[in-house]
Amino acid sequence: MGAGMTGAWSDHDVTALRAACYAADGRALIELLRTRDAEPVIQQCGDALTAAVIRGVPAAVETAVRCSAALRVRSWEGDEVLADQLDTAISGTAPALRPLAVGLEELSGLLEGDPAWGGGWVDLNTGECRPMRADFEEPRGEGEPEDTERWLHVACAGSHDAYRDMEDFIAVLDDLSLADALATAIRGRGAFRRFKDVLAASPAEQRRYWLFSAERQHGRARAWLADYDYRPTPRAGSSRARSTPHFLGWS
Repeated sequence: MGAGMTGAWSDHDVTALRAACYAADGRALIELLRTRDAEPVIQQCGDALTAAVIRGVPAAVETAVRCSAALRVRSWEGDEVLADQLDTAISGTAPALRPLAVGLEELSGLLEGDPAWGGGWVDLNTGECRPMRADFEEPRGEGEPEDTERWLHVACAGSHDAYRDMEDFIAVLDDLSLADALATAIRGRGAFRRFKDVLAASPAEQRRYWLFSAERQHGRARAWLADYDYRPTPRAGSSRARSTPHFLGWS
């Protein structure tokens, strides 16, 4: 960690990060990543960072180099995909994956949301994510769109990965008392709600988990998209900057 760099991300920091990505403000994004530990948020801002490198924003390349190295060391699902994307932007070579203006948070909602909704579809023209039960203009069958070549089907994978996120987060906690309480909370039915309730008593660790969970979800969505030869690109106006983090399971 460099001089003047802080480790933890506050709610204010996360809001500023989202705002910078939303507005495609490369200078503000780079300033945030240079003065804080970037690792907890690389997946969440990786596409905006890629754009900053391509546009030649000052210090974007050195920030991307540092983030790419951190991704390869961390090696969560989707990290290698993003590291390759950043390295491609740094080198100025043509990306192998096709661009699609899809929000990874929205895509993750289809992949890991309530199985009762059965996943959904991604519009390959606009990047819009639609739940399976959403009404299309000319629906076919069980919510299937008419022009199937335009829509990429997303099968719901359920909550298994989200449950593993809780287990992995517990495993890296320094507070052994909290770790024991959370390990007990995730046993049996209602695990997600009990985990949330127990963690609420520790705001700092709760914030860490928000970022940890969101980072993992974004990575899985990125990896899923890469399997279909697509890469997400920033889409200004696709989502509003929120005053507090709001990730799957934390409504």
